[in-house]
Amino acid sequence: MSNSADSPGTGASPVRTRRFRPVRILTVAVFALAGLIFFTSFNTAKGTNIRTDTSLLKLSDLIQERSRKNKELDESNAALRGDVESLAESDDGRTKAQDEKLTGLEKSAGTQAVKGKAVSVTLNDAPPNATAKLPGYPEPQPDYLVIHQQDLQAVVNALWNGGARGIKVMDQRLISTSAVRCVGNTLILQGRVYSPPYKITAVGDPDRLQKALADSPAIQNYMVYVNVYGLGWKVTEDGTVTLPGYSGTVDLHYAKPVK
Repeated sequence: MSNSADSPGTGASPVRTRRFRPVRILTVAVFALAGLIFFTSFNTAKGTNIRTDTSLLKLSDLIQERSRKNKELDESNAALRGDVESLAESDDGRTKAQDEKLTGLEKSAGTQAVKGKAVSVTLNDAPPNATAKLPGYPEPQPDYLVIHQQDLQAVVNALWNGGARGIKVMDQRLISTSAVRCVGNTLILQGRVYSPPYKITAVGDPDRLQKALADSPAIQNYMVYVNVYGLGWKVTEDGTVTLPGYSGTVDLHYAKPVK
């Protein structure tokens, strides 16, 4: 038998079944997910500011901190080396000739201060909104507007070719094992990090040094970017200056096979 309530001919109102709409289900899911995120954030922070947590320091902050630490160690090493040399000079058993030979070797190695007339070269990035100043040149790419490792190396090599008796990059003396390296637009020199502008100072004959700079093909190529895109270039004669001796380690570090 059929139920009269289900029969359309009886005049009774049909039974309406309640259904969940997809929009309602999605809304409930969003609120549940938001609650889970807030709960997780609270557990992680534990009442602290996540953005300023020391465990989340930027890599650049860590690099700057290590650079500062390396500078402190260099200064400490220089002070200790001075104390050792003072004690050794009191009675080391060397003859005068041996002392003079050792002094000459130390000057050549760059571990002793050198004084004389100097020339400084300062390189800097171009303005970020730089455009081509001369006709016939393309508009600059970001790569055109920053100082590269090859630019710093070109200046250092030209100054050595010009007879420099000593060279200082930023505040560090160069020696035979020094490597001028750039990562991005930052200079890494002997464990320390620098940002532009970069200053290079050389002690020697100012005329010879400036001629060597002008004659360098690599620097001539750099000057095109100076004139077209506004890269920084400044050469000055500094008069008589004293370059500090190299104070870092002279030990060579190299990779070793894993045993």
